[in-house]
Amino acid sequence: MTEVGKVFGYTATDFAAEAVRRASADAGLRVADIDGLLISSGLRHDVGVRLQDTLGLRDLRLNTEMNAFGASAGAMVAFAAAAVTAGAATTVACVFADSPLQPGGGAGKVYAAGARPIPPGPYSYRFASGAVSPNVMYAMAARRHMATFGTTSADLGTIAVAQREWAALNPLAQQRKPLTLAEHQASPWIADPLHLLDCCLVSNGGAAVIVTTSERARDLAQPPVDVLGWGQGHPGQVMDSGSSFGHSSGAAIAGPTALRMAGLSIADVDLLELYDCYTFTVLLTLEDYGFCPKGEGGRFVTEGHTRPGGRLPCNTGGGQLSGYYLWGFTPLGEAILQARGQAGERQVENRDVIMVSGNGGILEHHSTLVLSPIGAGS
Repeated sequence: MTEVGKVFGYTATDFAAEAVRRASADAGLRVADIDGLLISSGLRHDVGVRLQDTLGLRDLRLNTEMNAFGASAGAMVAFAAAAVTAGAATTVACVFADSPLQPGGGAGKVYAAGARPIPPGPYSYRFASGAVSPNVMYAMAARRHMATFGTTSADLGTIAVAQREWAALNPLAQQRKPLTLAEHQASPWIADPLHLLDCCLVSNGGAAVIVTTSERARDLAQPPVDVLGWGQGHPGQVMDSGSSFGHSSGAAIAGPTALRMAGLSIADVDLLELYDCYTFTVLLTLEDYGFCPKGEGGRFVTEGHTRPGGRLPCNTGGGQLSGYYLWGFTPLGEAILQARGQAGERQVENRDVIMVSGNGGILEHHSTLVLSPIGAGS
């Protein structure tokens, strides 16, 4: 991972190239050993397949851009794993980078700059109604969940507080100051029922992982992390009348798929690294994966299961709410550090099975990975 946060003067391509170089060195490889590139860019979309030239790579067997928004990281690792298993490539770098923040501009300015004209077709009503930002869309989803199941803003705040407790143990986290539920509740409204502290950070930076065969990884410089399973879920047209919008997401498809591939069940999972663009996304994913019954996510988090010392540690680096924002590479990177036993003060003891999520769009796209430091069948 590169330096992350309010880091200026670099393009997304600069961050991406640096992340790949760092990942290669971390693995004990030369950049020239890479024969596959999978590339994801964030809001600005200014890094692509020409990253090959920036890195000076020749004769690649795989080079493509992938985009499922926040679900991209899990999809990339799955594609890379399939490629190396099939022999289509031997050493694939999966990389994300973005540089949306500019000096003197905050996160709000970043997203405002992305406003688009009203599109033609049936979904123009979203824009005509003024529902033009992810904040508003996720607020609608959260409100529907609240109306149906009795979930409260304090339930969501409990997630933010728990993740700040984890972030306090992470020297790389952008927000480490202790947070109380009262402070969460007093933070400004962004889009009712979402407060400022229900919303993720925006960061500049890049991250990369190297995917190769399990056998080869065991001869490299770092403890290997095996990919036991993966899955995706894309509900489609999630805001249609009569849909499950706000009640469920693609996690309900992707989670069971990944666990089935791994030959495991929810009861086997020791650690969760969940995509947390909003606190509500965490709550909904906990329900959709089956860690608690539908509608009981609020009670589950208020019982303290995901906090330091809880029975199901979740987002141990602070996540995107308090750690840093690199799309799906935020939960993926923390999962790898935990699996290796290299997470320092926040290291979780039980980590044999780690579930990692990615969420894209307005609960429209989901990816799941099941990772393990001990391999399959151990």
